[in-house]
Amino acid sequence: MFRVIFFEAMRIYLYFCVKKMNKNRKNMKYNFDEVIDRGGTSAIKVEGLQENWGRTDLIPLWVADMDFATAPFVTEAIRKRCEHPVLGYTSKPDSYYQAIINWNKVRYGLEVEKEMIHFVPGIVPGLGMALNTFTEKGDKVMIQPPVYGPFHWLNTRGDRTLVTNPLKLIDGIYRMDMEAFRRDIKGCKVFILCNPHNPGGVVWTEEELKEVAEICYEEGVLVFSDEIHADLTLPPHKHRPFAMVSEKARMNCVTFMSPSKAFNMPGLTASHALIFNPKLRRKFHAYLESCELDLGHVFAFLAIEAAYTHGTEWLDQCLAYIQGNIDYVDEFLKLHTPKIKAIRPQASFLVWLDCREMGLAQDALNDFFVDKAHLALNNGVAFGEEGEGFMRLNVASPRSVLEKAMKQLADAYAAL
Repeated sequence: MFRVIFFEAMRIYLYFCVKKMNKNRKNMKYNFDEVIDRGGTSAIKVEGLQENWGRTDLIPLWVADMDFATAPFVTEAIRKRCEHPVLGYTSKPDSYYQAIINWNKVRYGLEVEKEMIHFVPGIVPGLGMALNTFTEKGDKVMIQPPVYGPFHWLNTRGDRTLVTNPLKLIDGIYRMDMEAFRRDIKGCKVFILCNPHNPGGVVWTEEELKEVAEICYEEGVLVFSDEIHADLTLPPHKHRPFAMVSEKARMNCVTFMSPSKAFNMPGLTASHALIFNPKLRRKFHAYLESCELDLGHVFAFLAIEAAYTHGTEWLDQCLAYIQGNIDYVDEFLKLHTPKIKAIRPQASFLVWLDCREMGLAQDALNDFFVDKAHLALNNGVAFGEEGEGFMRLNVASPRSVLEKAMKQLADAYAAL
């Protein structure tokens, strides 16, 4: 009897949650409900299905870009520039730098000056360039798994010695083990911080970041802070740029940022590194200049300027829609697939699914999502062995797509 009452109560609760979310969606100026066919655009999320799973009948909820239309002021800026018949060599206009400076000051209170900004063609390439600048083959580099896959292979492919400092999952939130951190960081040249964290969606506390800054400064370890998900921080949480938590942090870090995730324009490979320490800045700049790695391209500068100048309202509505999708998925899983638990992100549109209660080996778990539910998600072990028993779900899709995906998941779960 209790079980019946419980599930009926959950059903009613889910009904009113969905009703509230639908009302909020109707009040939006921008249309995130539109289903857009991405076929024929060489989209990795779609074209990669055959290569990775040998089939194309899966709902793609894996690659970390959004299925919403790119922010319209970004595409309009590019369209307007294409009206000019010449696409020649282009320098970085002052308005590009000013847009980055203004965005950081208004959104985070972070004071940035022009000479601190270095264009890089994407966060991962930027991290690779920084590793080449500040480390040598054989040097130790520490990361915190489960964490974004390229953090692993950037180091192993570059013949760096990878040191892992696993995070602890406590009450559904990943936390740093500071005692282990202090032990594992010894002898390292660089620590790569995922801030906010991917795939766990954690917005680190100021206290955690301050302690990281203090330890790394004491041990002579340079911090690379990947903050690409910063603009996707979900209210009421607040992102803290690593460089702001202390002067030691500011003088001992390379911060990577980009509007590409938040405004859905990763194909433009438009990112930047912020370096506050003049000595580190000169060294990184010399490396970039040696191979002209910071040239960028005309559309990157336009897109960054448009996103950071006109993006606040669009981003606020996008975040509200994403939050609604997270709420929907979380409540749906609780009601229909109780052994699959959503670790609710504090930032980003990526939901880390804890499937350990299903009792499946990782290969069997992946097969369940692919062969039974017909969904393409990221395999948890792609984020390190600590991701075993987990899958990563991208919820930045129109609600109708998520509803179909959740129904397929529930049907597959019921058939177990």
